[in-house]
Amino acid sequence: MAGQYVAYTFYRADPAWRRLPVEEREAHRDAFADVIEEYGSRFDHLRVYSTTGVRPECDFFLWKITERYETLGELGAALNATPLAGWLETPYNYLATTKASEYTSARRARKIVPQGSPYLVVYPFVKLRPWYALAESDRQRAMEEHMRIGREEFPTIHNHTTYSFGIDDQEFMTAFECDEPADFMHLMLRLRDSEASRYTERDTPIFVGQLMTIREALARLDGIGSLVEDHD
Repeated sequence: MAGQYVAYTFYRADPAWRRLPVEEREAHRDAFADVIEEYGSRFDHLRVYSTTGVRPECDFFLWKITERYETLGELGAALNATPLAGWLETPYNYLATTKASEYTSARRARKIVPQGSPYLVVYPFVKLRPWYALAESDRQRAMEEHMRIGREEFPTIHNHTTYSFGIDDQEFMTAFECDEPADFMHLMLRLRDSEASRYTERDTPIFVGQLMTIREALARLDGIGSLVEDHD
């Protein structure tokens, strides 16, 4: 039954941090980035996404995937030891695990392997209780329609659904890699017509993150538009 633990941790910087001296902010960014880079090899995958300028309550988030639950806490403790942590809030943190889907022929949990798409859309998801009272055949039919729409009409969008029953407040964490955020909007609009969507209780807040290195994301946090040097 063992699978992967999947966590999404969102960070927001205190605006007062930007009033610190430039050299101090640079040291803060470097120390935080050093920890992320050091821990990268301890995770199956550790990705960073910027939300600067998109969501008011967060500036960037981490997508963490590991088979060892303790690794999540170890990274958290290491980041808390950095100077930047004293200037960061964590408005959201979500935990989930992988498991075999009830609606496919797979009998083992599918390992999550990020595709490297430039954007990731993430949100917690809860179904209405009447969904679970439906006959298994009815749920299977509804989910087959749901999956077929995504697979056939939006093949460049990659779904990474994980399960939070009993370990967090939501039932599922849904994450979709895509080439353009607008592509995902069209998928969601199309799915509004599906039978399964009638049983959605909650699918917010929704976050759209842009894939970056930790140093690029922290540079944006500090108001630096690009790390690319001008050699002209």
